[in-house]
Amino acid sequence: MVTALELLSPAGSADIGIAAIDQGADAVYIGAPKFSARAAAGASISDIARLIKHAHCYYARVYAALNTILTDREIAESLDIINELYRLGADGLIIQDVGLLELALPPIPLIASTQMHNNTPEKIRFLEAVGFQRVILARELSLVEIADIRRNSQIELETFVHGALCVSYSGQCYMSQAILGRSGNRGVCAQPCRSHYTLTDGNGDKILQNKYLLSLKDLNLMSAIPDLIATGVTSFKIEGRYKGIEYVKNVTAAYRQVIDRFINEHPDYRKSSSGKNALNFLPDPHKTFNRGYTQYFIAGRKEKVASLDTQKSLGQYLGKITAIGKDFFRIETHDLQNGDGLCFFTGQNELSGFRVNRVEEGKIYPNSMMGLETGIPLYRNSDMAFTRILKKSSGGRRIAVEMDFRQEDKFVRLSARDEDGNVAEIIKQDLPEPPRNPILARGQIEKQLTSTGNTSYRIVRLTIRPEQPGFLPASMLNGIRREVLEKLTSIRQEACPRQEIPFTPNNTPYPEKTLDFHANVFNALARQFYERHGATVAEPALETLSDTTGKTVMTTRYCIRHQLDMCPKLQQALHSVKEPLRLRDAHHTYRLEFDCRQCRMFVILEN
Repeated sequence: MVTALELLSPAGSADIGIAAIDQGADAVYIGAPKFSARAAAGASISDIARLIKHAHCYYARVYAALNTILTDREIAESLDIINELYRLGADGLIIQDVGLLELALPPIPLIASTQMHNNTPEKIRFLEAVGFQRVILARELSLVEIADIRRNSQIELETFVHGALCVSYSGQCYMSQAILGRSGNRGVCAQPCRSHYTLTDGNGDKILQNKYLLSLKDLNLMSAIPDLIATGVTSFKIEGRYKGIEYVKNVTAAYRQVIDRFINEHPDYRKSSSGKNALNFLPDPHKTFNRGYTQYFIAGRKEKVASLDTQKSLGQYLGKITAIGKDFFRIETHDLQNGDGLCFFTGQNELSGFRVNRVEEGKIYPNSMMGLETGIPLYRNSDMAFTRILKKSSGGRRIAVEMDFRQEDKFVRLSARDEDGNVAEIIKQDLPEPPRNPILARGQIEKQLTSTGNTSYRIVRLTIRPEQPGFLPASMLNGIRREVLEKLTSIRQEACPRQEIPFTPNNTPYPEKTLDFHANVFNALARQFYERHGATVAEPALETLSDTTGKTVMTTRYCIRHQLDMCPKLQQALHSVKEPLRLRDAHHTYRLEFDCRQCRMFVILEN
């Protein structure tokens, strides 16, 4: 049995989604018009329809995200949107709110959002039992944990492989809601994790001041793709519905190359969509937005994952300054151009940056020399030449087609068979003229029938009969080529594989018996769902609470003590401190608690 692998890219808009598909994405995910976990990245129904039409030409899929928790008033409107998405041909629905499972849903495949905190075999077995077709795994899981989930379930597994990391378990972060009234579970997170904090010990003494203590590096699992496949993951997701088209093009193309390389070496695997993309640039994830990269916990707790000194993009590491002049500097090797943006850390570990005014004879003249010294590492966070390439059309995607051209006494027949076995045929009555030059006549047929232009097709084989055909005008040949490819496109759209899976409620027991605010119960139907599955909702969603003091506003696998070499479980802990540790910003104080047995940290709002 051949296993299909899916490269899944973000679509902050229909145009970005189309670009991702053109760069090789097997699927894209886009926000529904309302109720998406990225509220500012919702798309209109007409744009989603346009994206679906383009995707389905390549047998690529479009998943719609309607993954916030909902109020009672929003439930009916949500169902209307879901029905419309199903009518458009969306290939899956990403949801968080279990209240939706109490409705009469259309037979659209259901995908459990990572906001549902999908991190244990028990939780995932439950989601499979109640009707989900796919689960988006928690980012924090290791290969060992993913393999354990695979052994205990048959549901499709999707995991993030690239992009920004939430420091908290997704769906379990309440800091933005608690302090600003902007809920991440409602799609409007203010990202307080990207702010700077001061860390104090139990005596109130400062350990670190004004550092980005909750801001993580970005995820990059390119080298772990074969290991993830071995655990049973089949969908590889790039984060970034707030990212621009250049970012999505570049990262999608990079992961397409990695997955294709694996498929080429393993005949038991294939890509899940059709067509082959041709690039006119060399993809490099280091050349677009990144805060430095981490593999997070995929191999266990083996690296420092925070970016303490900045929450901004570092970009591509270039090297160290080798020489300084009055108004210029040198580095060993580079391809810098006028207008490039560079950054570096000052002696106080603060990020500073400048623009390149000009490059002459190996000398780089910046718009400011402030802080530059010999030996300072430099990063390029704005590559003008690379960005210009990505802003343009950067390659296309073509479906392989074999054509068969037959010329009879009174008609011509042209058939086209694509790589998926779809066949279209056009017959035209025509009286070909005897060729004055048979070689030129045949050459004209070859030229016109294989000139597919800006279509989605590339002709990989053309059979012409008889060997010496009569002469046909270019306009006639172009016309039948155009007609047969248009017909083939219509046939492909109709034949595009689509799952229709009716949802039938059941009473499978929920793995927990009593639920507090972490279950995110925000409406009566969600409460009804859990009660039907044998759980008691002791506390509604935090978004309903008037006082959040004393609540755990973050649950994280990231640990500040580990980051700062203060972990009591590790021999290399450099020093111990009096607890409790606290984080402070300009307005709030948070107490930190640690569960060393499960390697978790809790951030608790004190005031």
